[in-house]
Amino acid sequence: MGLLNDTITKITARDDDARARAKARLDQLTMPHWALGRLMDLGMDLAGMTGEMPPPVKRKTIVTMAADHGVAEEGVSLYPQEVTAQMIYNFVNGGAGVNALSSITGARVVVVDMGVKADLGALDGKIVDKKIAPGSSNIAIGPAMSAEEAVRCVEAGIEVALDLAESTDVFGTGDMGIGNTTPSSAIIAAITGKDPGEITGRGTGIDDSQLERKVSVVRKILGVNKPDGGDGMDVLAKVGGFEIGGIAGLALGAASARKPVLVDGFISTAGALIAGALAPRSVDYMIAAHLSVEPGHAAMLEALGKRAFLDMDMRLGEGTGAALAMTLVDAASKVLTDIATFEEAAVSTADK
Repeated sequence: MGLLNDTITKITARDDDARARAKARLDQLTMPHWALGRLMDLGMDLAGMTGEMPPPVKRKTIVTMAADHGVAEEGVSLYPQEVTAQMIYNFVNGGAGVNALSSITGARVVVVDMGVKADLGALDGKIVDKKIAPGSSNIAIGPAMSAEEAVRCVEAGIEVALDLAESTDVFGTGDMGIGNTTPSSAIIAAITGKDPGEITGRGTGIDDSQLERKVSVVRKILGVNKPDGGDGMDVLAKVGGFEIGGIAGLALGAASARKPVLVDGFISTAGALIAGALAPRSVDYMIAAHLSVEPGHAAMLEALGKRAFLDMDMRLGEGTGAALAMTLVDAASKVLTDIATFEEAAVSTADK
C-alpha cells in the first residue's frame, strides 16, 4: 500500500489564496454581483483546486475505466458480458458517446483495461493495460476480489492519473462494464445505509420484474459479504469492481497533483465514494458533472456533499456526463479571464 498511502499524504487542502484572488476578480465583473451564479462558483473552485489564478483548464482527459463483473451471471443486465470488450473497440475507433461529446472541448479519451474478460492484445498501444484479473468474482456468492487486488486496482488508478498529470489540466472519469450498476448500488447501500429498494435502478433498461430481481440480488450481496461501510477498501473488495477501484485511484491521484476531476455518473460516483472514504480531502477536488436518472445517484452526491451541474436524464456512463460538463469548465474559465471588471471597462458601478 506504499503508493496509496504516499498519495493520500500528498493530498492537501485547496489553495485559499488563489480562491480569494478569483473571488476578488469575480466580485468586480461588469454585471450585477454574482449574476452568473454557479459558473462563478466553479471558477473560484477551479482556482482553489489548481492553486493558480487563472486556473489552467485547456488540456482535458477523460479516463474510461473498463472491467467485467461476475455478478452479470445473475441476470442483472439486458446486455451480454461480451459487450464490454466490444465497446472498448468502439471507444478506440471513436464511435461511442464519450468520443462524440469529448470532441466538443477537444478532450482526449484514454481507455484503461482494469479487468475485462477478454484478450485485448490487438489494442496494444491504443489502450492502457492495468488488468487485475479477467473480471471480478460474482458478489452474489462472495467477495468481488481479494484485499490485495483491491489495493492493486486503486493503485493502478493512481498510476494512470500520475502518468497523465503532466499533460492534463482537468480530468474526467468514465466507466465501461456490463453489470456494474449492481456493485455500485451495493456500494451506496453499504456506505450510506440506504435501503437497496431506494437506490437500485434499471441500469441498461431492465423491466419491472427484472428490477425486482436486481434489488433482491443487491440485498443478497450485502447479506453474503457484510461490507464495513466505514472502511472504503473493505467495501471495494467485498462488493465493488476493478474499474470502480480504478476510478477511486484516479480521483486520489488527480487530487494529489492538484488536478480537478469531473466525476461522471452513477458508477463513477461509486468510485468517488470509495476515494472519499479513503481520503476525505480528495472530495475537494471533485466536481459533480451531472445527476444520473439512477435513483441512487442523488444519495451518492448527498454523501459527498456535492451538487450536480447538469440534470439531463442521462444514464450512459462512459464519461459522457463529464465530457459534457467540461464545456462548463471552459465557460467558468472564460468568465474569470474574458469578462472585464468595472474598472477595466470604465463602467460605473451600482449605487450603494
